Amino acid sequence: MSTNKIEEASRVLEALGMDAERSNERSALTLLALLRLRPDEPWSTAADPMLGTRAIMDWMRDEYGRNYAANTRETIRRFTLHQFAAALLVQQNPDQPDRPINSPKWNYQVTPQALAVIQKYDTPEFDDAVTDYLATVPGLKAQYAAAREMNRIPVTLPHGEPFTLSPGGQNVLIKQMVEEFCPRFTPGGEVLYVGDADAKWAYFEADRLAALGVAVDEHGKMPDLVVYLPGRDWLVLMEAASSHGPVDAKRHRELASLFADATPGLVYVSCFPDRREMKKYLHQIAWETEVWCAEDSTHLIHFNGERFLGPYD
Repeated sequence: MSTNKIEEASRVLEALGMDAERSNERSALTLLALLRLRPDEPWSTAADPMLGTRAIMDWMRDEYGRNYAANTRETIRRFTLHQFAAALLVQQNPDQPDRPINSPKWNYQVTPQALAVIQKYDTPEFDDAVTDYLATVPGLKAQYAAAREMNRIPVTLPHGEPFTLSPGGQNVLIKQMVEEFCPRFTPGGEVLYVGDADAKWAYFEADRLAALGVAVDEHGKMPDLVVYLPGRDWLVLMEAASSHGPVDAKRHRELASLFADATPGLVYVSCFPDRREMKKYLHQIAWETEVWCAEDSTHLIHFNGERFLGPYD
């Protein structure tokens, strides 16, 4: 019986325009989990709970006997759920659209429009419902995209250029780093790179970095913010501690290697929202680096060394 339901789910996904990868057994089981649909239940009873990836995998195991290994969680996210979201079969975090992308509470829910069609499967109304649904998807995508755009974080660079970051997470802190740290501690500096959990390179002056000897590899673990001080010939490499953690000894080595060919001197700064958060990482912070807390934005904490906010040979 469970096999029949999985095959039916594959046919539903095919009808909704999914390709072979998004209508295989893994994707069919993902759909059934999102619908909370057991093997012996009719499609008309499909529901739309908000579920994280772990809960989806637990449902596959408990109701359909498919026990996917924990390390396949990323496969389900990257090769099924992301495409479901892109096709507007599911929406992400309807309860909190600005949820950080790395939050353990990240969840998925079948959209109301898709659910209404799916509940008609195995009835005479299904084919017409699919046709109507597919005709409305482009407009629905535009509506959902506009809603997501409204939740983005506006950021203004020191020279006045605006851009946006995806909502939540460390990006709230990155906004403070750009708008509060830079005017105080790197006046006249050029922002050359701003990272974003949603789109890795939110702001990226590749040619300017290349002129300074920095060839950025797509797979290199860039800091969250890179600022060049032309008057001092410094590159200030800043980490929002909620993404990679602070600049500890390991991260210091990684950044030194990544920027090994840079002609300016390198300055390393760990950034925290407040000293309470900093306290969690205090034992990890590398010597000869700086620390900045957004709640005390006019002050820096210097971790030893003979220089204050400067590069070391």
